[in-house]
Amino acid sequence: MSIWSRFTRFIKSVFGGAISALEDPKLILEQNIRELNDQVPKMNENIATVKANVMMLQKEVKKYEKELADVTAKIKAGIQAGRDDIAERYAMRLEGVRENLGSTKEQLKYASAAYDKALQVKKAFMREKERKIAEAKDALRAHERAKWQAKVADTLESFEVAGIDQTHDEMISRLQEQTARSEARMEIALDSVDSEALKIEEDAQQIRASELVKQFKLEMGVGDTSGSTEEPQLDVPEKEAETGGKTIGRERTQ
Repeated sequence: MSIWSRFTRFIKSVFGGAISALEDPKLILEQNIRELNDQVPKMNENIATVKANVMMLQKEVKKYEKELADVTAKIKAGIQAGRDDIAERYAMRLEGVRENLGSTKEQLKYASAAYDKALQVKKAFMREKERKIAEAKDALRAHERAKWQAKVADTLESFEVAGIDQTHDEMISRLQEQTARSEARMEIALDSVDSEALKIEEDAQQIRASELVKQFKLEMGVGDTSGSTEEPQLDVPEKEAETGGKTIGRERTQ
């Protein structure tokens, strides 16, 4: 390898990397989309120029065809009038008109083919343009999604970095501890209540209410009061039951 080749390779390696680092794919794709769209008016202008040439040649062909018919009619008229000199003069002109007509038709043929080709090229260009623009837009949308995902990832990573995770877990643990402590106090408070005594008191009130109803029925003479009403069994110590029974009996006597 020559010194010049090695030097050129070194320059490319240095500046090529710098250029690649400066290139922003997003901006380049957006610029490519603008350039593709800008090429459409230029292409339409070129196609219009080719179309104008075709139209001009078509008019020339019609003009030469009309002139050819006119000269032919004059030649025939001169022959019929016995004026061969006039017929010969127009015959020479006829040759020139035929040559011009043939040449113009040939030009029109190539111009029409060029116009058709230009339309095909435009059609292919428009199809390719739409494909490239669609690809570029898809890539740009993917780029925007990637940027958003990167922001979300940065946010999630910042939780742990900023100590949010630790604080969050610690606060939840404290709240759960406070909740458990309150529930434990409630259970202890319920256990301290003499639930058996409350049950005895409720049964005693029920017996008292039944006795009062029986007294009202006796006074009103309503219902069959001869039968004995079965009193509810109290799950209480024997002394308390005897005391309760005496009290009820005294109240009944009164």
